[in-house]
Amino acid sequence: MKKSVDILGLPVISITEGRELGMSKTLLIDAPNRVVAAITIEDEDWYRGVKLIPYDNVIAVGEDAVTINNSENILTLDAAGDFETLLDDNIRVIGTKAITRTGVIQGNITEIFIGEDGSIEKCEITTPEGSTSEVTADQVSIFGKEVTVISPEGDAGKKFDAAAAPAAPAVTAPAAQEAAVEPVAEAAPAVEEPVTPVVEASTPVVEEAPAVEPPAEEPAPAEKTAPEPEKPAAETPAPVEEAAAAEPAEDKSADRVNEDRHRRFLLGKKATRTIKMDNGVVIVEAGADITEEVLQKAKLGNKFIELSMSAQ
Repeated sequence: MKKSVDILGLPVISITEGRELGMSKTLLIDAPNRVVAAITIEDEDWYRGVKLIPYDNVIAVGEDAVTINNSENILTLDAAGDFETLLDDNIRVIGTKAITRTGVIQGNITEIFIGEDGSIEKCEITTPEGSTSEVTADQVSIFGKEVTVISPEGDAGKKFDAAAAPAAPAVTAPAAQEAAVEPVAEAAPAVEEPVTPVVEASTPVVEEAPAVEPPAEEPAPAEKTAPEPEKPAAETPAPVEEAAAAEPAEDKSADRVNEDRHRRFLLGKKATRTIKMDNGVVIVEAGADITEEVLQKAKLGNKFIELSMSAQ
Protein backbone atom coordinates (compact mmCIF):
# COMPACT_ATOMS: atom_id res chain seq x y z
CA MET A 1 0.00 0.00 0.00
CA LYS A 2 1.36 3.42 -1.06
CA LYS A 3 0.51 6.97 -0.07
CA SER A 4 -0.12 9.44 -2.88
CA VAL A 5 3.03 11.30 -1.81
CA ASP A 6 4.99 8.10 -2.50
CA ILE A 7 3.81 8.11 -6.13
CA LEU A 8 3.76 11.74 -7.20
CA GLY A 9 7.01 13.34 -8.33
CA LEU A 10 8.65 10.04 -9.33
CA PRO A 11 10.23 9.58 -12.77
CA VAL A 12 8.34 7.33 -15.18
CA ILE A 13 10.66 4.73 -16.74
CA SER A 14 10.10 2.52 -19.80
CA ILE A 15 11.74 -0.81 -18.98
CA THR A 16 11.87 -1.99 -22.61
CA GLU A 17 13.28 1.24 -24.04
CA GLY A 18 15.43 2.28 -21.11
CA ARG A 19 14.03 5.81 -21.26
CA GLU A 20 12.77 8.30 -18.73
CA LEU A 21 9.42 9.46 -20.13
CA GLY A 22 8.51 12.18 -17.66
CA MET A 23 7.47 12.76 -14.05
CA SER A 24 4.27 11.60 -12.36
CA LYS A 25 2.22 14.70 -11.62
CA THR A 26 -1.33 13.92 -10.42
CA LEU A 27 -3.65 10.98 -9.74
CA LEU A 28 -6.82 10.66 -11.81
CA ILE A 29 -9.52 9.34 -9.43
CA ASP A 30 -12.47 7.19 -10.52
CA ALA A 31 -14.69 8.13 -7.56
CA PRO A 32 -17.65 5.75 -8.15
CA ASN A 33 -15.30 2.75 -8.36
CA ARG A 34 -12.96 4.09 -5.61
CA VAL A 35 -9.78 3.53 -7.62
CA VAL A 36 -6.93 5.47 -9.19
CA ALA A 37 -7.75 5.24 -12.89
CA ALA A 38 -4.56 6.82 -14.24
CA ILE A 39 -1.45 8.85 -13.45
CA THR A 40 -0.92 12.10 -15.34
CA ILE A 41 2.68 12.85 -16.28
CA GLU A 42 4.66 15.93 -17.18
CA ASP A 43 7.39 15.71 -19.81
CA GLU A 44 9.39 18.10 -21.96
CA ASP A 45 6.37 18.57 -24.22
CA TRP A 46 3.98 19.36 -21.35
CA TYR A 47 2.74 22.53 -23.08
CA ARG A 48 1.11 20.41 -25.80
CA GLY A 49 -1.48 19.02 -23.39
CA VAL A 50 -2.24 16.40 -20.78
CA LYS A 51 -0.61 12.97 -20.99
CA LEU A 52 -1.53 10.07 -18.79
CA ILE A 53 -0.76 6.43 -18.03
CA PRO A 54 -3.72 4.10 -17.28
CA TYR A 55 -3.03 2.55 -13.89
CA ASP A 56 -3.53 -0.91 -15.42
CA ASN A 57 -0.39 -0.28 -17.48
CA VAL A 58 1.76 0.54 -14.44
CA ILE A 59 4.11 -2.38 -13.76
CA ALA A 60 5.25 -1.17 -10.34
CA VAL A 61 5.54 1.86 -8.09
CA GLY A 62 8.97 1.66 -6.53
CA GLU A 63 10.83 3.85 -4.10
CA ASP A 64 12.64 5.68 -6.90
CA ALA A 65 10.48 5.34 -10.03
CA VAL A 66 7.20 4.31 -11.63
CA THR A 67 7.84 1.62 -14.24
CA ILE A 68 5.80 0.90 -17.37
CA ASN A 69 6.37 -1.41 -20.35
CA ASN A 70 7.04 1.21 -23.04
CA SER A 71 6.18 4.71 -24.22
CA GLU A 72 3.13 3.42 -26.13
CA ASN A 73 1.37 3.08 -22.76
CA ILE A 74 1.27 6.88 -22.48
CA LEU A 75 -1.96 8.40 -23.84
CA THR A 76 -2.43 11.95 -25.13
CA LEU A 77 -5.64 13.86 -24.47
CA ASP A 78 -6.96 13.01 -27.95
CA ALA A 79 -6.50 9.29 -27.30
CA ALA A 80 -7.82 9.39 -23.73
CA GLY A 81 -11.52 9.30 -24.58
CA ASP A 82 -12.29 6.73 -21.88
CA PHE A 83 -10.86 9.09 -19.26
CA GLU A 84 -12.44 12.31 -20.53
CA THR A 85 -15.29 12.27 -17.98
CA LEU A 86 -12.86 11.70 -15.11
CA LEU A 87 -10.68 14.56 -16.35
CA ASP A 88 -13.75 16.83 -16.42
CA ASP A 89 -14.81 15.75 -12.91
CA ASN A 90 -11.25 16.32 -11.63
CA ILE A 91 -11.93 14.71 -8.25
CA ARG A 92 -8.71 14.74 -6.20
CA VAL A 93 -10.08 13.60 -2.76
CA ILE A 94 -7.06 15.19 -1.05
CA GLY A 95 -8.02 18.67 0.13
CA THR A 96 -11.75 17.96 0.41
CA LYS A 97 -13.69 18.44 3.63
CA ALA A 98 -14.52 15.27 5.57
CA ILE A 99 -18.08 15.49 6.86
CA THR A 100 -20.30 12.86 8.50
CA ARG A 101 -23.75 11.90 7.21
CA THR A 102 -25.17 13.84 10.19
CA GLY A 103 -23.47 17.05 9.02
CA VAL A 104 -20.48 17.25 11.38
CA ILE A 105 -17.19 18.36 9.80
CA GLN A 106 -14.31 16.13 10.95
CA GLY A 107 -11.50 18.01 9.17
CA ASN A 108 -9.84 17.80 5.75
CA ILE A 109 -8.62 14.77 3.77
CA THR A 110 -4.84 15.19 3.70
CA GLU A 111 -3.73 11.81 2.30
CA ILE A 112 -5.01 8.67 0.60
CA PHE A 113 -3.57 5.15 0.70
CA ILE A 114 -3.54 3.15 -2.54
CA GLY A 115 -3.36 -0.63 -2.97
CA GLU A 116 -1.32 -2.46 -5.59
CA ASP A 117 -4.35 -2.68 -7.89
CA GLY A 118 -4.96 1.07 -7.64
CA SER A 119 -7.89 0.81 -5.20
CA ILE A 120 -8.23 3.48 -2.51
CA GLU A 121 -7.81 1.57 0.76
CA LYS A 122 -8.17 4.38 3.34
CA CYS A 123 -7.99 8.15 3.88
CA GLU A 124 -6.20 10.31 6.43
CA ILE A 125 -8.21 13.13 8.07
CA THR A 126 -6.55 16.13 9.74
CA THR A 127 -8.60 18.29 12.13
CA PRO A 128 -8.23 22.10 12.41
CA GLU A 129 -6.30 21.45 15.66
CA GLY A 130 -3.74 19.33 13.79
CA SER A 131 -4.63 15.85 15.04
CA THR A 132 -5.00 13.06 12.48
CA SER A 133 -7.15 9.95 12.11
CA GLU A 134 -7.87 7.39 9.42
CA VAL A 135 -11.04 5.99 7.84
CA THR A 136 -11.18 2.93 5.61
CA ALA A 137 -12.74 3.04 2.15
CA ASP A 138 -15.82 1.13 3.31
CA GLN A 139 -16.49 3.94 5.81
CA VAL A 140 -16.69 6.49 2.97
CA SER A 141 -20.14 7.07 1.47
CA ILE A 142 -19.16 9.51 -1.30
CA PHE A 143 -15.92 10.86 -2.75
CA GLY A 144 -17.03 14.31 -3.96
CA LYS A 145 -15.22 17.18 -5.63
CA GLU A 146 -15.40 19.41 -2.56
CA VAL A 147 -16.67 17.10 0.20
CA THR A 148 -15.96 13.50 1.24
CA VAL A 149 -18.95 12.05 3.15
CA ILE A 150 -17.98 9.51 5.79
CA SER A 151 -19.94 7.13 8.04
CA PRO A 152 -17.58 6.05 10.85
CA GLU A 153 -18.06 2.66 12.48
CA GLY A 154 -20.04 2.81 15.71
CA ASP A 155 -22.93 5.05 14.58
CA ALA A 156 -25.10 2.10 13.55
CA GLY A 157 -24.00 0.11 16.59
CA LYS A 158 -25.07 2.82 19.02
CA LYS A 159 -28.53 3.03 17.48
CA PHE A 160 -28.91 -0.73 17.65
CA ASP A 161 -27.85 -0.96 21.30
CA ALA A 162 -30.21 1.82 22.34
CA ALA A 163 -33.12 0.09 20.66
CA ALA A 164 -32.21 -3.30 22.10
CA ALA A 165 -31.70 -2.14 25.71
CA PRO A 166 -35.40 -1.88 26.73
CA ALA A 167 -36.15 -5.27 25.13
CA ALA A 168 -34.59 -7.28 28.00
CA PRO A 169 -37.02 -6.31 30.79
CA ALA A 170 -40.01 -6.84 28.46
CA VAL A 171 -39.37 -10.59 28.66
CA THR A 172 -39.42 -10.63 32.46
CA ALA A 173 -42.86 -9.01 32.75
CA PRO A 174 -44.86 -11.99 31.39
CA ALA A 175 -42.71 -14.30 33.50
CA ALA A 176 -43.65 -12.37 36.61
CA GLN A 177 -47.34 -12.53 35.65
CA GLU A 178 -47.12 -16.30 35.14
CA ALA A 179 -45.51 -16.62 38.57
CA ALA A 180 -48.39 -14.61 40.03
CA VAL A 181 -51.01 -16.87 38.39
CA GLU A 182 -49.40 -20.12 39.48
CA PRO A 183 -50.02 -19.60 43.26
CA VAL A 184 -53.74 -19.06 42.52
CA ALA A 185 -53.94 -22.32 40.57
CA GLU A 186 -52.25 -24.19 43.43
CA ALA A 187 -54.56 -22.63 46.01
CA ALA A 188 -57.64 -24.21 44.38
CA PRO A 189 -56.98 -27.79 45.61
CA ALA A 190 -56.50 -26.41 49.14
CA VAL A 191 -60.20 -25.46 49.14
CA GLU A 192 -61.26 -29.02 48.28
CA GLU A 193 -59.55 -30.53 51.35
CA PRO A 194 -62.08 -29.21 53.93
CA VAL A 195 -64.94 -30.66 51.85
CA THR A 196 -63.76 -34.26 52.43
CA PRO A 197 -64.48 -34.29 56.16
CA VAL A 198 -68.07 -33.14 55.49
CA VAL A 199 -68.78 -36.32 53.50
CA GLU A 200 -67.39 -38.48 56.29
CA ALA A 201 -69.68 -36.94 58.95
CA SER A 202 -72.59 -39.26 59.74
CA THR A 203 -75.66 -37.55 61.18
CA PRO A 204 -75.12 -33.78 61.32
CA VAL A 205 -74.88 -33.35 57.57
CA VAL A 206 -77.22 -30.39 57.60
CA GLU A 207 -75.31 -28.73 60.42
CA GLU A 208 -71.96 -29.30 58.70
CA ALA A 209 -73.16 -27.66 55.47
CA PRO A 210 -72.54 -24.11 56.75
CA ALA A 211 -69.01 -25.18 57.66
CA VAL A 212 -68.34 -25.79 53.94
CA GLU A 213 -69.21 -22.20 52.99
CA PRO A 214 -66.31 -20.47 54.77
CA PRO A 215 -63.66 -22.49 52.88
CA ALA A 216 -65.55 -21.83 49.63
CA GLU A 217 -65.09 -18.09 50.23
CA GLU A 218 -61.32 -18.47 50.69
CA PRO A 219 -60.56 -18.10 46.93
CA ALA A 220 -61.77 -14.48 47.24
CA PRO A 221 -58.66 -13.33 49.13
CA ALA A 222 -56.59 -15.53 46.84
CA GLU A 223 -57.95 -13.52 43.88
CA LYS A 224 -57.01 -10.29 45.66
CA THR A 225 -53.50 -11.49 46.34
CA ALA A 226 -52.96 -12.58 42.72
CA PRO A 227 -52.69 -9.06 41.26
CA GLU A 228 -50.32 -7.92 44.03
CA PRO A 229 -47.15 -9.43 42.43
CA GLU A 230 -48.07 -7.60 39.21
CA LYS A 231 -47.16 -4.25 40.82
CA PRO A 232 -43.44 -4.96 41.09
CA ALA A 233 -43.57 -6.60 37.63
CA ALA A 234 -45.01 -3.38 36.15
CA GLU A 235 -42.67 -1.23 38.18
CA THR A 236 -39.52 -3.24 37.31
CA PRO A 237 -39.01 -1.79 33.77
CA ALA A 238 -39.45 1.78 35.09
CA PRO A 239 -35.73 2.37 35.77
CA VAL A 240 -34.90 0.95 32.36
CA GLU A 241 -37.45 3.24 30.72
CA GLU A 242 -35.96 6.17 32.63
CA ALA A 243 -32.50 5.12 31.48
CA ALA A 244 -33.76 4.79 27.90
CA ALA A 245 -35.35 8.23 28.20
CA ALA A 246 -32.04 9.59 29.46
CA GLU A 247 -30.18 8.34 26.38
CA PRO A 248 -31.87 10.77 23.91
CA ALA A 249 -31.05 13.59 26.35
CA GLU A 250 -27.37 12.59 26.17
CA ASP A 251 -27.60 12.36 22.37
CA LYS A 252 -29.13 15.85 22.22
CA SER A 253 -26.35 17.15 24.44
CA ALA A 254 -23.73 15.61 22.14
CA ASP A 255 -25.51 17.11 19.10
CA ARG A 256 -25.41 20.56 20.71
CA VAL A 257 -21.67 20.21 21.35
CA ASN A 258 -21.08 19.16 17.72
CA GLU A 259 -23.25 22.02 16.48
CA ASP A 260 -21.39 24.58 18.61
CA ARG A 261 -18.05 23.27 17.35
CA HIS A 262 -19.35 23.40 13.78
CA ARG A 263 -20.58 27.00 14.22
CA ARG A 264 -17.22 28.10 15.64
CA PHE A 265 -15.52 26.43 12.67
CA LEU A 266 -17.66 28.36 10.15
CA LEU A 267 -17.66 31.79 11.83
CA GLY A 268 -15.35 34.23 10.05
CA LYS A 269 -15.03 32.13 6.90
CA LYS A 270 -16.29 33.32 3.51
CA ALA A 271 -19.00 31.80 1.35
CA THR A 272 -17.71 30.60 -2.01
CA ARG A 273 -21.16 30.99 -3.60
CA THR A 274 -24.52 32.58 -2.92
CA ILE A 275 -26.81 30.51 -0.67
CA LYS A 276 -30.57 31.08 -0.82
CA MET A 277 -33.59 29.75 1.03
CA ASP A 278 -36.21 27.72 -0.87
CA ASN A 279 -38.36 30.85 -1.15
CA GLY A 280 -35.53 32.80 -2.82
CA VAL A 281 -34.42 34.84 0.21
CA VAL A 282 -30.63 35.28 0.17
CA ILE A 283 -28.87 33.82 3.18
CA VAL A 284 -25.37 34.96 2.21
CA GLU A 285 -23.80 36.39 -0.95
CA ALA A 286 -20.76 34.80 -2.58
CA GLY A 287 -17.58 36.19 -1.02
CA ALA A 288 -19.36 37.54 2.07
CA ASP A 289 -18.29 36.70 5.64
CA ILE A 290 -20.19 34.01 7.50
CA THR A 291 -21.59 35.70 10.63
CA GLU A 292 -23.81 34.55 13.46
CA GLU A 293 -26.80 36.04 11.63
CA VAL A 294 -25.93 34.03 8.50
CA LEU A 295 -25.70 30.85 10.58
CA GLN A 296 -29.14 31.51 12.10
CA LYS A 297 -30.68 32.05 8.65
CA ALA A 298 -29.02 28.91 7.30
CA LYS A 299 -30.36 26.87 10.22
CA LEU A 300 -33.90 28.25 9.80
CA GLY A 301 -33.80 27.60 6.05
CA ASN A 302 -32.40 24.06 6.48
CA LYS A 303 -29.30 25.13 4.50
CA PHE A 304 -26.69 24.53 7.20
CA ILE A 305 -24.92 21.65 5.42
CA GLU A 306 -25.03 23.49 2.09
CA LEU A 307 -23.42 26.50 3.79
CA SER A 308 -20.75 24.25 5.32
CA MET A 309 -19.87 22.85 1.91
CA SER A 310 -19.51 26.38 0.51
CA ALA A 311 -17.33 27.85 3.30
CA GLN A 312 -13.69 28.71 2.73
